[in-house]
Amino acid sequence: MTIPPAQTEVAAWLRALAGADPVETHISLVFLGSDTAWKLKKAVRLPFLDFTDPAARRRFACRELALNARAAPGLYRDVVPVVRGPGGRLAFGAAEGERRPALDWVLRMARVPAADFLDAIAAAGGLDQARLDALGDAVVAYHAACPVVAVPDPLGRMQAVTAGNAVAARAAGLDPAAVAAWEQAMAAALDRLGLWLAARARAGFVRRAHGDLHLGNFCLWHGLPVPFDALEFDEAMATVDLGYDLAFLLMDLDRRAGRAAANRVMNRYVARTGDVGLLAGLPAFLSQRAMVRAHVAARSGDGAAAAGYLAAARDYLRPEPAVVVAIGGLQGTGKSTLARALAPGLGRAPGALVLRSDEIRKRLHGVAPETPLPAAAYAEPVSRLVFRTLAAAARAAAAAGQAVIADATFLDPADRRALARAAVRVPFVGLWLDAPLPVLEARLAARRGDASDATVAVLRASAGQHRPPRVWTRLDATDAGTALAQARARLAAR
Repeated sequence: MTIPPAQTEVAAWLRALAGADPVETHISLVFLGSDTAWKLKKAVRLPFLDFTDPAARRRFACRELALNARAAPGLYRDVVPVVRGPGGRLAFGAAEGERRPALDWVLRMARVPAADFLDAIAAAGGLDQARLDALGDAVVAYHAACPVVAVPDPLGRMQAVTAGNAVAARAAGLDPAAVAAWEQAMAAALDRLGLWLAARARAGFVRRAHGDLHLGNFCLWHGLPVPFDALEFDEAMATVDLGYDLAFLLMDLDRRAGRAAANRVMNRYVARTGDVGLLAGLPAFLSQRAMVRAHVAARSGDGAAAAGYLAAARDYLRPEPAVVVAIGGLQGTGKSTLARALAPGLGRAPGALVLRSDEIRKRLHGVAPETPLPAAAYAEPVSRLVFRTLAAAARAAAAAGQAVIADATFLDPADRRALARAAVRVPFVGLWLDAPLPVLEARLAARRGDASDATVAVLRASAGQHRPPRVWTRLDATDAGTALAQARARLAAR
């Protein structure tokens, strides 16, 4: 444990209060009691912060409280001074109006069980689909509340991130040739993104965000994932494109929990926000975040992890061929199940964007995907808007280089043609799912908590009018495993 000399007395007192050694980072000591955690910022000066002055430690503790309290009310409690009481014993003073001089300042938080942090849950294989969707929802809610900030040179900021990453990587002992190759590839990627970054900033996507949004900075609070420990000491580092903020989580999921987990959260985020535009910058954003992990791992002596993250930083920048895949068929044929299974393995990281008509309809009505809608939401004009939105999103994602899977009934030939036209300069593959009507009726009757509001009555009405497209590949969807194998074979054959 590394404690600055000026804080040894306070640290010893907090250790006695907690009854155990603290959890230590390079800038903080966190003492864990039975129901309270006390966070003491270290009196250190680093290239990116200066906590040597007690007034600065107080200011940044208060800033941390303000930034994080809204995301998880009750998790962060208050900032209190440590004072010398009667007989020379240390004690907590009043948060406000304290007359005795403060020896230091402590941020008080609720104690969270170690097993409730999402990096621990990921390591234990506990990130199921429901929890991943809740994680995506948590980021959506957090970003919605982040204030927009005017940034005059967003490209320059990302170039500075590249330069800082490269300097830190070399200082940490990473292979200089590999770092130079990465730096060159990143510079080229950012040059291509200059106008896009500026347009994103004008559109309000640059905000005072979290800044450090990885798995270890999420925990379960009242059963739901919430972000905490937002970056408090550097406003410039935390004022970023929301896609860059999200990318740390996606990269962390990709490396720790697998491509399918990252793909699920990306798709939940886009389904809730409609921000297809972030995909253009995602390769560069993922690569920057992986390089951060690479030099941090190298400094900590974990050479294997550092090498893995360095390789990932390079791989995220390598282009992968995009494709637009349409999955159509009657309600209950398993279109969404097939789309989710195919998406992680299709195209560049973290896999294909899944555009589900049911989710688009819910977003257009301002509700969560699982919220039922009235019959009026399924009127013909609304459905036209849904399919126009889907085709436009597919076009934008494919143009950005991301693979796309469009999931809808596609009963109207006009909708099928519109989607095929959206596949500009990329291959288009149409898959049509078939299954006996009794099988479909049983699936719909058993469906719970899904974005689709289709009923057996809707299915029967559709069954009487649908005509499968001749040029799409028809798959037997009676068994989900068989359909998946057939779809993978068709995509491999393309």
